[in-house]
Amino acid sequence: MPANAIFRIQTIIVTTPTIIINHRHHQPPPTGTPLGVKKMVVWSYVIPVLVVVIYVAKSLTSKRNMVAGKRLPPGGRGWPLVGDSISWYNSVASSHPTTFVQQQVLRYGKIFSCNIFGRRAVVSADPVFNRFVMHNEGKLFKSSYPKSFRDLVGANGVITAQGDQHRKLHMIASNMMRTDTLKSRFLTDIQLVMHQTFTNFHHDQTILLQDVCRKLAINLMVNQLLGVLSESEVGEMAELFSAFVDGCLSLPISLPGFAYHTAMNARKNIIRKIKKIIVETRHGDCDGGLVGRLVEEGSLSDDAIADFIINLLFAGNETTAKTMLFAIYFLTNSPDAVNQLLEEHENIRSKRLNSRGEIDMITWEEYKSMSFTQNVIDETLRLGGIAIWLMREAKEDVKYEDYVIPKGSFVVPFLSAVHHDENVHEGATTFNPWRWMNSENQDKRNWRNSPFYSPFGGGARLCPGAELARLQIALFLHYFIISYRFDFFFHALILVCGAKLRRIECLSSPRQD
Repeated sequence: MPANAIFRIQTIIVTTPTIIINHRHHQPPPTGTPLGVKKMVVWSYVIPVLVVVIYVAKSLTSKRNMVAGKRLPPGGRGWPLVGDSISWYNSVASSHPTTFVQQQVLRYGKIFSCNIFGRRAVVSADPVFNRFVMHNEGKLFKSSYPKSFRDLVGANGVITAQGDQHRKLHMIASNMMRTDTLKSRFLTDIQLVMHQTFTNFHHDQTILLQDVCRKLAINLMVNQLLGVLSESEVGEMAELFSAFVDGCLSLPISLPGFAYHTAMNARKNIIRKIKKIIVETRHGDCDGGLVGRLVEEGSLSDDAIADFIINLLFAGNETTAKTMLFAIYFLTNSPDAVNQLLEEHENIRSKRLNSRGEIDMITWEEYKSMSFTQNVIDETLRLGGIAIWLMREAKEDVKYEDYVIPKGSFVVPFLSAVHHDENVHEGATTFNPWRWMNSENQDKRNWRNSPFYSPFGGGARLCPGAELARLQIALFLHYFIISYRFDFFFHALILVCGAKLRRIECLSSPRQD
């Protein structure tokens, strides 16, 4: 049947009854025509139409999940032209991003097909299939992002690069954030930034916590990646990245007033700053942080270095800042968790009081002893993780169980759907950091390999900065909870379980020793 057959049938259905009605109204049949004859005239139109409609409906039902003879996972087609895109966007931008997926799962199962982003897509809430996709990165699947995102993060970024280039960049990023580097460089630097930030607040000062978290995260990343910058330069970078992030999933319209246009201008300014540091590093005028080490190695061009740094700034700034914010939000609603967390950190703090009455820096061993803090971090990432879903594309026809995913299909492992699945995590929508103390959850907790808990992705694209992010969040919680009282916090316009927290205000009230 031709592709436009359904539109022809719709025309028949709509216009034929109208023609009959008009005929009867304007040109009434001759007086005395038997009623049975008039009914036969009507049914002579209706019956063929019904037969065709039934045939087409059965044909579409049997073939809607067949593409070129290949059986796709079950699913609907959504609305004409837009498919399921509106429902998808409404869901992922809401307080419950998994709503659309959960509705489709109830109807079709944990692996289903739909139309989003103008393409046929296979979406998964199945932990085993998600793992299959992530661990076949570069073999059966490749990363696939919207044009606006690709343009902004650049072709040489670890997020968007493919094949050998991706492996090279991922290795550089992983080496930069090895455990020994975290101990020797990051541990002290992070604490200096945290201490400086939290000692600058005044008593009874109203604080927008999302701004604090964003500035903290960008400060940490800028200092490590670009070398120590002035406070004004860090503030400028924070503003640029705010505009940059707003355009990442926008329509790629390069006209003034559109988010994409503003974000691309922000990218140009960020690139210009990075390249300035590259030049200064070559002349020995600054340390340059990671940029300096990349320049010394000489393995990447200046353009590649700039894209690489932007990728790390984007990943580290957005995910870490929002996870810090979510952690505080969830804790404000769990006083028992606050008390246990405070007890753990007060115990560590008491051991760091030196003979001069000063507080020494936290050691690596003390960081590793923060067991309940790690529970809080894991639960925050499970319930309010920022990496909600991944974007992949089938590189070839992929057979999985009874299905065939055609080459070029959009494949979406929806990680949060697994994290919020009651069959996987009991009381899935409840913040419960104690769940990770249960022995039966220890295997699930292994975020490097577990299909049930994947806050940092997996496979070849496992986030290289995962351990750094956890270190930053743990130290943030330490300095925050020992410095300020939670009972002075209030929140408004909060979107729970999603990537958006519109506003958290707090009243600064230092704890008294």
